[in-house]
Amino acid sequence: MLKVVIIGGGWAGCAAALTAKKAGADVVLLEKTDMLLGCGLVGGIMRNNGRFTASEEIKYLGGHELINITDECARHVNIEFPGHKHANLYDITMVEPAVRSMLLNKGVKIKLIARAVDVIMKDKNKIKGIQLSDDTVEYGDIFIETTGSTGPMGNCLRYGNGCSMCILRCPSFGPRISISYRAGVEDILGMRSDEVYGAFSGSCKLNKDSLSKEIREKLDKEGVVILPIPKEDINMDKLKIKVCQQYALPEYAKNIILLDTGHAKLMTPFYPLDKLRKIPGLERARYEDPYSGGKTNSVRYLSMAPRNNGMKVEGLDNLLCAGEKSGLFTGHTEAIATGCLAGHNSVRLALGMPLLELPRNLASGDLIAYENECIKTKEGLKNRYTFAGGRYFERMKNLGLYTTDTAIIKDKISRDNLIGIYDEKLI
Repeated sequence: MLKVVIIGGGWAGCAAALTAKKAGADVVLLEKTDMLLGCGLVGGIMRNNGRFTASEEIKYLGGHELINITDECARHVNIEFPGHKHANLYDITMVEPAVRSMLLNKGVKIKLIARAVDVIMKDKNKIKGIQLSDDTVEYGDIFIETTGSTGPMGNCLRYGNGCSMCILRCPSFGPRISISYRAGVEDILGMRSDEVYGAFSGSCKLNKDSLSKEIREKLDKEGVVILPIPKEDINMDKLKIKVCQQYALPEYAKNIILLDTGHAKLMTPFYPLDKLRKIPGLERARYEDPYSGGKTNSVRYLSMAPRNNGMKVEGLDNLLCAGEKSGLFTGHTEAIATGCLAGHNSVRLALGMPLLELPRNLASGDLIAYENECIKTKEGLKNRYTFAGGRYFERMKNLGLYTTDTAIIKDKISRDNLIGIYDEKLI
């Protein structure tokens, strides 16, 4: 039986595992830590702005299980915060067990605390197996790399201020490696506006119990709390370092913006603790992720693989990629969109079938193709590509790709003859 091995159990890896299994493969999902979802364990924002459109596209294409789980685990539905409309905030404490259970019920084999350390090549352009830190080897026919772009700790120190015990937990579970690089393909590195490599993660988490009763109650009821920053502490320059350009708006420099995802999600890469505690209601504030959120955060976009629009890595015969490994994408929805396509195409690749490329009249297809075009330039390497904001959301609106009308989205995918494409069993 065809065996697909997926390296990395974040949102992209889980999406790839789902669609590869649906297409008929024997699927093994390798995750170096003891939980799935990666940055999704502290994320939580779905359906904001163009992500609504993309979420519905994913559902109609056949990746509905993952979108349904985030909807079912939502603490708040259809809320607004600066620059963003109709957002859902899922509960980060509920979503991982739900995703894990769904994948296991589908027959996906999940191996936790299974860190990849090297590749074993069959020949120059073909991977034979993935060597793990316990010296075992996971052999397969097709491989999908969804290892993300964050860390390891050395990169967070080299390109940032360093971080301590972030959600990827490098000190405990070991550093990630680039599978594509180990297989002989050069990585692509993203840049900030000042041409320094990498970008800081865009948010921190505060322990909700460390906040005032009034703030906790408002978060529980409304999902959003906005607190003005003292004028002497406003720093507009910090917007330039954020990976999440959809949140790099003046409001995010002038205010503390908290979102309720179980913890209190603080929409800034880091914020000095002594200044944070000057703000009424935050006198006892304590960081949950990273613990060093008063000084820094993890650094991302230092390891992307060149790929085609079917998510196959260029220069290797049997490796695909998804999520942040596949480009300067930001967000869970973007990871799920690319992961679903990579998983489905893994089986097509093994069978010698043409790879599916999502048409550009879909937001998902246009995002994948547009990012691939843009990173050929230095300016393109400084941008981030997300359905939720920044330059790409403006493009979505200009091209008429953004809509919250589910009937329009379904009709478009139906006319493309792609309804339920990820549900099709190919083997």
